[in-house]
Amino acid sequence: MYFADVGAMCRKVAVYIDRIVKGASPADLPVEEPTKFNLIVNARAAKALGIKIPQELRLRADKVIE
Repeated sequence: MYFADVGAMCRKVAVYIDRIVKGASPADLPVEEPTKFNLIVNARAAKALGIKIPQELRLRADKVIE
């Protein structure tokens, strides 16, 4: 599973809320995309499906579910 880092997204939301509370118009704020992503490998599900996960992918993953 490859997805945006939730913690980083929450921090960005806090910055936007701060700007709006201080008087910025939401329409004037730029649209930003996530900059940090996490990779989680579910080895247990892969094994149940008969899929072999390469060791390189396991090493690069932020988290491996055994």
